[in-house]
Amino acid sequence: MSPILDAKKVSVFDKKSQRSISLESAIRLCQQLDGVKLSDEEAGTIRVLDSLRDAEQHWYIVVDEGLLYLDVRAGVTLFDALLTRAFGERLADHLPIRVLPISAEPPRSLDLLVDREFQRVADLLKPGRRASAEAMARIRSLLATESFTDPDAAEVSEADVRRVAKGIRDGKSRSLVFPKLSGLSSDIQGSGLTVEVRMVKSGGLPVTYTNDASADVSAIRTVDLEKKFYMGPHDLADRCSVSRNKATALRRHLGLDANDDHFSHRFVLGKTKLLRYSDNALRAMRTALETVDIERVWKAHRTVPGNASDLTRPPCDQPGCVLVLGAG
Repeated sequence: MSPILDAKKVSVFDKKSQRSISLESAIRLCQQLDGVKLSDEEAGTIRVLDSLRDAEQHWYIVVDEGLLYLDVRAGVTLFDALLTRAFGERLADHLPIRVLPISAEPPRSLDLLVDREFQRVADLLKPGRRASAEAMARIRSLLATESFTDPDAAEVSEADVRRVAKGIRDGKSRSLVFPKLSGLSSDIQGSGLTVEVRMVKSGGLPVTYTNDASADVSAIRTVDLEKKFYMGPHDLADRCSVSRNKATALRRHLGLDANDDHFSHRFVLGKTKLLRYSDNALRAMRTALETVDIERVWKAHRTVPGNASDLTRPPCDQPGCVLVLGAG
């Protein structure tokens, strides 16, 4: 994605770290970039490939042949789509069809492949098999696939692997052990060398987050809060293209400063407290800007001159009321 950002005159250099930006930063920039507009599902495909690469580099993984082909072919389909949107070119203009990835078995739906792999892992973990190493290697590849729906799950830890193995040994179902994989499927079009594969969301079971280590769960994914809550208040304002004062008013109007670990999180470093925001807050503000009158929101929530501790009350009787453009 760096060539795309560079061609669009977007900096790929992080002044703070003195290195190129991370893949996750590049994904977020491409999701906002006109002419590219990387979708959530396309971003998920990139995260899965990156997570598999990291797991292979740091540990030992085994990827089912069907899953490997699906991942690689989805990557080729995505590369072709991005090349077309960003530069008006097709992958076939640069790469002969005969060198595209092929598989001995026809491409199957992702959910069927995951079910097959889950059963294979369960068989490997049966008493007396002495195949725990291979089972763990296959679990890592399935955990890497979870990053499609959750960027915070991109890093596969050994604690996650052990929890999954324990859940499978205890006889728990795939939907309980890998709840995020229950909402994944694949869209397969065409056949042979010209087949197109896209990983898509298909609903699935809701995922519950808990801080209780004793809760009855099979796989607790460790979330890096610094990666999830990576934006400061000025970053939010700049990304929403509004002034910082009006962005503050909009945050108050939407209740984004509630420190609820969904929109925001307060980091405490000694006596210093920093409130940081997630992509959920950014999406909420952008959605709100399409419907609310930002001028009225700002007047309702701005600090009263002469008394910094008081705020004017919203122009309605109900707290958190929504001010719609054109509303009286």
